[in-house]
Amino acid sequence: MPEISSPVRPTAVVIGASAAGLFAASVLSEFADVTLIERDRLPEGPEGRKGVPQARHAHLLWSGGVEAFEDLLPGLTDDIVARGGRLVHIMGDMVSRAPNEVWFRRFRTTHHRNLVSSRNLLDHALRERVLRNPRISLLDKAVAEGLEGDAVRVTGVRIRSGTGVRTLSADLVVDASGRGSRAPSWLLDLGLPPVTEREVNAGVAYATRVYRAPAATAGGFPLINVQANPARTPGRGGIILPVEDGRWMVTLSGTRGGEPTQDPDAFVGFALGLGDPVIGRLIKEAEPLGGIATTRSTANQRRYYEKMRAWPDGFTVLGDAIAGYNPVYGHGLTVAAQCAVALRGVLRSTGLTAPGAARRVQRSAARPVAGAWDLAVGQDAFYPGASDTPPRAAERLLARYVDRAVETGARSPRALGALLDVMSLEKPATRLFSPDMLVPMLFGRRLPPLQGPPLSDAEKESV
Repeated sequence: MPEISSPVRPTAVVIGASAAGLFAASVLSEFADVTLIERDRLPEGPEGRKGVPQARHAHLLWSGGVEAFEDLLPGLTDDIVARGGRLVHIMGDMVSRAPNEVWFRRFRTTHHRNLVSSRNLLDHALRERVLRNPRISLLDKAVAEGLEGDAVRVTGVRIRSGTGVRTLSADLVVDASGRGSRAPSWLLDLGLPPVTEREVNAGVAYATRVYRAPAATAGGFPLINVQANPARTPGRGGIILPVEDGRWMVTLSGTRGGEPTQDPDAFVGFALGLGDPVIGRLIKEAEPLGGIATTRSTANQRRYYEKMRAWPDGFTVLGDAIAGYNPVYGHGLTVAAQCAVALRGVLRSTGLTAPGAARRVQRSAARPVAGAWDLAVGQDAFYPGASDTPPRAAERLLARYVDRAVETGARSPRALGALLDVMSLEKPATRLFSPDMLVPMLFGRRLPPLQGPPLSDAEKESV
């Protein structure tokens, strides 16, 4: 009897084992055998690591990201919640002040939910789920040095590890290495033209300290968010994020001239000096659980790979390696997952090795990237010195409209649903011009703005 030979599966290499890389590897395992390259030694538990310094600060996963998480890895959200995370109703379980200093009413009529946990817990649950896939091999303590191939097709990646430098051949190489991606120079080395890049840097610095949550808040305290106002410089804001193990992760932020510091004696005072002192008052008597972590790596940075005239087969870039955002908007994780959804959609329709597939992935991934970019830059571009080019007249007009949309959403549940569809990266910005927004904006009942944070009496008494 003649032997029946099984077809050889394609191979893929993913550079970077943070969220974007893990989701990409999970998607690619449907089509190929995957090698995941990571420069760090990955921890076995929910611990921090050098390659994800932002994990020390507050993180949110918007409802568009929750949808993408569940689409890619069903049950992942429940797993994170079972380990201590929370699904927080937006705005019912939040006390939030918008950049234009409008306090949102705590309507509960929308479907939107944020997934709230420490980044370490989220990454640990995601790593466990992805790395037990037998079609995914992890090669950690390895650094990607460059691409193999030419301007027409990438055929692999050169890596450096404890055994020296070698080449991993692959039908598809995915760069998910984050803000520090070297893809622009790698593409130049292949003979391709430089990619267009843009940076909008509001000069935001972050300082985070973890506190033990007051015992009386154990039933579930709301997330507290006071966003900075670009019209009042320096812009200062802060967030209390109730996370697992009865802790509050408190992140304070400030733009140029108003940055928070690592001085423990100045932390509460900075919080009391925000546009509203609610965060400072809540943490004033709370017990700190360690020191203060700071960062200044908060610029919005984008690379327009989808606009390049030529693009090689066998290579694509995803997640923060395309665009990184000011973390205050909480969109990085959502975009990472949505890029993986875009990757899967293209590969299911065209195949991993089809000519032009990599370019189609790049253009498809640009859609969620652009949505988050427009939201972040629409605020940060108004800070002094944020960009070489000041906001255009059309951008100023749009910013005024968004302010009005926020004011409408703060008093109308119907308008809030439309606003959150956009803020949560579930729908494009055109949703802000739908009847759900325009009717309440033009004809709705004019409730007076709230004069302060909408904490209930029980919440005020619990701290």
